[in-house]
Amino acid sequence: MRLNDIEQAMLAGALGEPRRWAIEQQRRVGRFFDAEDFVPIAQVHLMADAESLGPVGVEFLEKMAAAPPEHRRVRVPSITDPRGIDFDAYRRLGQTEAMASLERRAIDAFRAMGFLMTDTCINYQTVMPPVLGEHIAFGDTGSTIYANSVQGARSNFEGGPSALAAALTGRTPRYGYHVPEGRRATRVFVLRDRPTDLSGWGALGGVIGRKLQSYWQVPAVMGVDEPPSSDELKHFGAALASFGTVALFHMIGVTPEAPELPAVLGPVVPATQSIGADDIADFYASYGGGGDKLDVVVFAAPQLSLVEMQQVADLLDGRQVHPQTAVLVVTSPEIKSACDRLGLTQRIERAGAIVLKGVCFYQMHAREIGEAMGWKRLMSNSAKLVNIIGGYGYTPSLGSMAACIDAAVAGKVPEKAW
Repeated sequence: MRLNDIEQAMLAGALGEPRRWAIEQQRRVGRFFDAEDFVPIAQVHLMADAESLGPVGVEFLEKMAAAPPEHRRVRVPSITDPRGIDFDAYRRLGQTEAMASLERRAIDAFRAMGFLMTDTCINYQTVMPPVLGEHIAFGDTGSTIYANSVQGARSNFEGGPSALAAALTGRTPRYGYHVPEGRRATRVFVLRDRPTDLSGWGALGGVIGRKLQSYWQVPAVMGVDEPPSSDELKHFGAALASFGTVALFHMIGVTPEAPELPAVLGPVVPATQSIGADDIADFYASYGGGGDKLDVVVFAAPQLSLVEMQQVADLLDGRQVHPQTAVLVVTSPEIKSACDRLGLTQRIERAGAIVLKGVCFYQMHAREIGEAMGWKRLMSNSAKLVNIIGGYGYTPSLGSMAACIDAAVAGKVPEKAW
């Protein structure tokens, strides 16, 4: 890889050991992906919860944080993905003091390096949305695909070490979605029937994602006659990234790089595939469980926007969650503060639900929580969450937000949840 003078100084250790480690880490990634050089970035979004880090990872961060300030401070605005602990609620969920202690250590290290502890996966809705053509280094899959697709920014999926390195160097290897040829559509899908709610958009993302085979595939979606809302695109992209591992989609006439199909095609025109209501219904049916006792309903992955929080509050007004069912409603710290101010938190919790801030369920020791609380059957309106959570010992069901609330009140999964 070609290195400029600053990058060579970093590699030589002239700017401190943390930056020497970072540029060497990035150079290895760049060589693996045949990057010719680095591209400067505008911001970093780091996914590194304490459960993923473990004790060894936290010790590594603490070693970085012990370097002199001029060597350890991030070079660009750097923010964090959800953490694993809500310190106001973790005991209620059966999380241990050891989990909380490890999380505190990680947070202290990140703060010493200059990270802004935003603790959110909806940073594009709450903190600093990237703009068209801006090069960034994002870690969370839902955040990355939204930034790439809806906002037209440029990012690969950056693992924790890569995002940390990007924060310390202010650059990332130039490959994949940072280069024009990596952003061309490779599959085309025509939507026959528009989804009617957030879980339907997530199901659509899951249907398309299951048809993709590679991180490098880029789907283009035609037939969307009216622009979806930010929350609808959020659920679609999060599910598409989860099921398909892809970091970019084009929605013709909606997303900024795709005013028409030819604008996103390369020299080879891909085949077109149709998707309709029957495909979405089949996807829902693959997450059944009708009639089963319901242990927990989780609204998370991605965290809820202020509008979604109001929708949950409206659906719970005048109702009470069944005593055998828990309801977790997860949002960002910024949105939680707004909900406190607007009375939404009180309305949600008056019905027996728990509002959590700054976390995401599958990143907060979900298996251990399930074992401690005796939870097995889980329901959510997030297609991304139901795709992930089976790996943590849960049996998931997918339903609309309204169906999830009805199920929480009844204490069992409905026969049809959409």
